[in-house]
Amino acid sequence: MALLSLDSMSQALPDAWMSRVVGRVGDSNIKVLRMDEMPSAAEVHDYNEGLLVISGQLMLGVGDEVIRVAQGQLYLAEAGVVHAVLPGSQGTLVIFDSQE
Repeated sequence: MALLSLDSMSQALPDAWMSRVVGRVGDSNIKVLRMDEMPSAAEVHDYNEGLLVISGQLMLGVGDEVIRVAQGQLYLAEAGVVHAVLPGSQGTLVIFDSQE
C-alpha cells in the first residue's frame, strides 16, 4: 500500500460529505471525506463508528451535548447512539466503520 495524503484526498473529492473508502483493516472500512461547515441530519448506526479529525474540527450534537472534536482527536460513536453534525464542521475527517 502506498503512503496516503488524507488532506489531499479529501480536497480532491467532488463533493463535501461524500466519503471515499481508502482501505480496510479486518472488517472495518477506512473512509476519508471533506467537511464544509454545513450541518447534517442526525443519524444512528447498528455498528460503532470512529470519527478522526485530520484537519479542522468536527462539531457534533449527541443528545443535549455539543462535542467539539479537534484536529488529532477521535470520537467514538457507539452503536445505537444518535449523533448529528453541527454547523462549523470543516476540514478533513476519517471515518472507521464496518458498514458494507
